[in-house]
Amino acid sequence: MAKRFKTRYKNVIYLETTTNNKPDKVYYIRYRENGKLREIKVGKYSEGIRENYCNQKLLETVNAIRLGEQPPIINATHKRKIVTFDEIVTKYFKSKELHNKTNEQTKNRYKSQLKEYIGSKDIYSITKNDILAIQTDMAQSRAPKTVNQYIQFIKAVYNYAIAEDLFSGVNPVKGIKEQKIDNKRERFLSIDEIKALIEEVKENEDLYLFTLLSLSTGGRLGTIMAIAKKDLDFNNNMITLNDIKNEDTYGGFFDNTLKEILIKRTANLKPNDKLIVMNERTLRRQLSKVLTKLFNVGIDADDRKNRVVIHTLRHTFASQLAIKGTPIFTIQKLLNHKDIKQTLRYAKLAPDSGKEMVHELMGSFL
Repeated sequence: MAKRFKTRYKNVIYLETTTNNKPDKVYYIRYRENGKLREIKVGKYSEGIRENYCNQKLLETVNAIRLGEQPPIINATHKRKIVTFDEIVTKYFKSKELHNKTNEQTKNRYKSQLKEYIGSKDIYSITKNDILAIQTDMAQSRAPKTVNQYIQFIKAVYNYAIAEDLFSGVNPVKGIKEQKIDNKRERFLSIDEIKALIEEVKENEDLYLFTLLSLSTGGRLGTIMAIAKKDLDFNNNMITLNDIKNEDTYGGFFDNTLKEILIKRTANLKPNDKLIVMNERTLRRQLSKVLTKLFNVGIDADDRKNRVVIHTLRHTFASQLAIKGTPIFTIQKLLNHKDIKQTLRYAKLAPDSGKEMVHELMGSFL
């Protein structure tokens, strides 16, 4: 018989076990009925069972026996009510309504980017390995800073659940290291590489349209996926973009060639219908395979500076604009950067970076 351990309550005991490779406890209560010692399993610590709850059940049972009543049924496989991460998130957002002006945008960001990973999971079943898996998957197509923001959101939700006594375990984000942020200039595509990419994806309508919109607006993956028919202004060749990261909207443009493609694409769509039909995870996986095939052969998987990922399309948009002499403040506006420091990385690509001025200066005295 496995060793039983005493608790602070008499006749409430537990034995040690493991659940999902983590230490756990199974609680039992002991009492006498008709002269016989009975031992009934109440449940696991990981299921939300605690010593005081067990003692309460023990007192109820003993009292019922003394009164000659049927003891309350203690299910040997007692389980706490399953609470999903999504349910906790709903309560979390509700608590933020009065103090967070961007609450609705954050909700949309959660629903479109994170819910698919853990929304339907029991909060007690989510482990550190699950968080690491989310972090790894997101890093394939998102900037390190963005990945860190999603992981911090999960951490904040769990901290809220702990503070409100909705969760009594350990925050699974605890001990997760943030992605290292490197703000140095990242890889961008040359004009010939852009043409090669477009040629490669043109047979897949969703990948083709996504690529064109990314290169035309510089929008992040979530921004492009959120574009609906109502966001298009064909009279002015403009598009309203939903910046999920900064939680606001801004304007972008498309030329007449893309305009014709968009008119054809939206002909049978309703105003709220999204332009990209393919779900985000599938698109991310398929486009990442194309990018790896074309540009990443022989490049280490952890070489963030040289590997081409979906976010590279945003850097390509900005880099090519800078090369063509677009003012840095215009690029800032088109990228919807809140801080010009984020945009200054592209300044070195501008043709008026100072080279001609230096030559003129040197020529004046040499």
